[in-house]
Amino acid sequence: MDSITALLSSALEEVRPLDGGATASYIPELADADPERLALSVVGPRGRVRSVGDEDAEFTIQSMSKPFVLALALAERGRDAVLSKVGAEPSGEPFNAISLEAVTGRPANPMINAGAIATTALVGGDDVDARTGRIVELMSGFAGRSLWVDEAVYASESSTGDRNRALAHLLRSYGVIEVPVELAVETYFRQCSVLVTVRDLAVMASTLAFGGWNPVTGQRVVSEAVARDVLSMMASCGMYDFSGQWLLRVGLPAKSGVSGGVLAVAPSQFGVAAFSPRLDAHGNSVRAVAVVELLSERLGMHLLEPHESMAAPAVSVDAGDDGPTIRLSGELGFAGTERVVAVLRELAGGLPAGSVVRLDARELARTHPAALAALEGEFEGLPLGFRLET
Repeated sequence: MDSITALLSSALEEVRPLDGGATASYIPELADADPERLALSVVGPRGRVRSVGDEDAEFTIQSMSKPFVLALALAERGRDAVLSKVGAEPSGEPFNAISLEAVTGRPANPMINAGAIATTALVGGDDVDARTGRIVELMSGFAGRSLWVDEAVYASESSTGDRNRALAHLLRSYGVIEVPVELAVETYFRQCSVLVTVRDLAVMASTLAFGGWNPVTGQRVVSEAVARDVLSMMASCGMYDFSGQWLLRVGLPAKSGVSGGVLAVAPSQFGVAAFSPRLDAHGNSVRAVAVVELLSERLGMHLLEPHESMAAPAVSVDAGDDGPTIRLSGELGFAGTERVVAVLRELAGGLPAGSVVRLDARELARTHPAALAALEGEFEGLPLGFRLET
């Protein structure tokens, strides 16, 4: 067992004694879940999957489907069209609350049920099967394997989904939903009934972490802009009326589901998922929340912790026959230009007039345009020749 897997295993055992909460009682198929199931999975930038516990246990994705259907709606319709039907503000209320704008009827955000139903209604397709097919295809791209619907759970969801139907009728009365109510809600029930494992969720989270690029398959699933918008919604709204505490304590965009799963995203670092069926009063898994919080603390994944690599990209200087070369690697953000400029000025002070300095940016993983513009402006003010290599 490698050191990272050992760390995951240790974290899992620390939260195993937590036995508070209960399985979701309002959906019969979920109420019968084994409450002792417990699993954790992490996927990093090279696509290696590390999983511990009941990693092969299958469960339905439930509300963890919402970010991915949002991604599909954004990709198909664009941000403005989506935001015309659903807001982007935390509701501060439970997942099944009637959180609608007073005049427009727009749901507060796509992570609560009303907002998710409105988002699902935006997905194209002539009938439930066609719309479900598009959703499952995209989810499969995120997971890196073919997923499918658990028909027993779907039947259970549909037979007990009166509140969601009521929400959909209310949305349609405002014109937020323009398709028939049954088309919207049955598609929604089916998307929630897609079967996954904790490994699948971690790969899906990692695809969001790396800007829509799946590190396991090497395939681009959605654009960076779509992934960024989805993560923004998850950060502020993904954990319902626990979202503020979650951001404070864990600091990661995340989404939970009443089957007991939690997926979380450390942008450019990891995709993380945990699973345990007992839920707290917010509808979040007691042990999954606890273990992701533990990992965030131990692995330094909180978004608002300082990350020196942004302000201090790797810089090396190689001497050459006709002048030095400054080599950059890592990520060059606007703040990081200060370090490069400091090196540049130091070099300029010891070089004869007319010298040529090369800036080799070929090993940069990412370069922000404003950062390069700032560097070019700095070179223009020096009595040196300048050559940029990208």
